[in-house]
Order: sequence, then C-alpha cells, then structure tokens
Amino acid sequence: MKPDSTVQPLSSTPPSPQAGPPQPSKPTAGPALPGRYKRYATWMIFIVVLVACSIHTNATPYQLIVGLPEMGKLLGEMFPPDWSYLPTIWKPMLETIQIAIVGTTLGALLAIPVALLCAYNVMPRKLISLPMRTILNLVRTVPDLLFASIFVAVFGIGPFAGMLALLFFSFGIIAKLTFEAIEAIDPGPLEAMTAVGASRIQVIAFGVVPQALPYFVSYLLYTFEVNVRAASVLGLVGAGGIGLLLDRSLGLFRYDRASIIILLTLVIVLAIDYGSNMLRRKLL
Repeated sequence: MKPDSTVQPLSSTPPSPQAGPPQPSKPTAGPALPGRYKRYATWMIFIVVLVACSIHTNATPYQLIVGLPEMGKLLGEMFPPDWSYLPTIWKPMLETIQIAIVGTTLGALLAIPVALLCAYNVMPRKLISLPMRTILNLVRTVPDLLFASIFVAVFGIGPFAGMLALLFFSFGIIAKLTFEAIEAIDPGPLEAMTAVGASRIQVIAFGVVPQALPYFVSYLLYTFEVNVRAASVLGLVGAGGIGLLLDRSLGLFRYDRASIIILLTLVIVLAIDYGSNMLRRKLL
C-alpha cells in the first residue's frame, strides 16, 4: 500500500528561508469576566451608593412610616376644599399665566441667535461658540427660584421679578436644546446651498431654520408648561402670581384654601399639557 503523497507531516516541512526566525507568541489576556458578574457588580455598587445616600440624608423607610399619619392629617384638613375661595384666586392665577407667557416668549426670542452661535455646523469658529456655550451653562446653573430671589431683591416684590426669572430660565433651556437640534439636522441641504454659492445668511434662512423650526416650537411649548408650574411657586419668594396666596394660606393653616389653589393649578397645567401635546404631534 503506497502512502498518500498529498499528506505531509508537519514536522517534516522545512522552514522557508523568507519566513525568518519564529516569532514568540503574544501573551493572551486572561479569561474575560462573564457579563453576568459585571451586572452583579454594577447592581451591588448601585445598591451600596443608594443605601449610603439614604443613611446620610436620613431618608429611610422608618421616616416615611412615621410621617404617614401626619400626612393623613394634612390631607384631612385639605378636604373638602374651600370653594368659596375660588373667585379670589382667579386674578392671581391669570397673572401667573401672563408671567409665564411673557417670560417664555422673551426668553425664546433671546435663545434664537444664541443657539445659532453655539451650533458648530453654523458657527465653526470656536472662539465665538465656546464662550456662548459657557454663558449658557452659567445661566442654566442658577435655578428659577434663586433668579426670582435675586430679582426681588433688585426690583422689589411683584410679577416683574417673576417674569425676569422665567425669562432667564427659558433662555437657558430653549437655547441649549435648540442648538443641539441644529447640530443634528441633515447637512445635505446646507452643503448643496454652499456649493451653489449661497451666503451664510441664506444657508441659515433656507437650510437651517426650516429644519430646526419644529423642534424650536416643541421646546418652546414644553418650557411654557414648565414655567406655568414654576410661576405658581415663585410667589413664595415674593415674585408675584398665585404663589403669594398659596404662601399666605399655608401660613394661616388654611389648608382647605391651599387645596383649591393646587386643584386650579392642576386643571390649568393639564389643559396646557393637552394643547401642547396636540401641537407637538402636528409639528414633529
């Protein structure tokens, strides 16, 4: 029986002169940690951090159990609401909505040019865009209640201070969300307009604005919803609106009056939320 000539033993294969000396094999990494162990470790770290934060802030289930009877007493004093107080709160509630409308609108108008200057695809010069982003970060760092306290100290108690607080609050949120939306638009129309010689103003007007406008309006409506809720509590620091009556009712332990204020605010916020969702679905 003749041996099969096509099968060559490995040990008998002569080394090729071009192959050079044999290279040492690279050290292989240890066995990869199974994914489930990583998940277990992540959950353990999360639970340890959660427990540590709860202990340091004294936010334990014991505190919740102890406070539940007091919460029940408070709810018992809030119901039934004092419906006779309803005519008194209509005017401050209307003032609250007006504060939110003016503050949101002016803040959104200021946010438009700043958002264009912050977007890298519209303003590639980082000497301009980076300082504008830094200003936005500073504005968004300050909460609306702190803004209201500052403006009350400067301009006095009244709705003007609340309007300024919501103006800065709206400006920070809308500008941030809008310039991120501008950076995510389709670059094709912008490149085509630039290729045929369109100026930067024409690119912005006919390429950037039509794509970013639905998102801008959506962010404007969302910020208006948030501002109506925020304007309801700005009165706690003297910035006008329904918050002044809410603070007075709580100070006099008239929880039945506070409950009617909360219920009216809830109804208005739900109506605004419903209308905003309808407009947002049509725009996007």
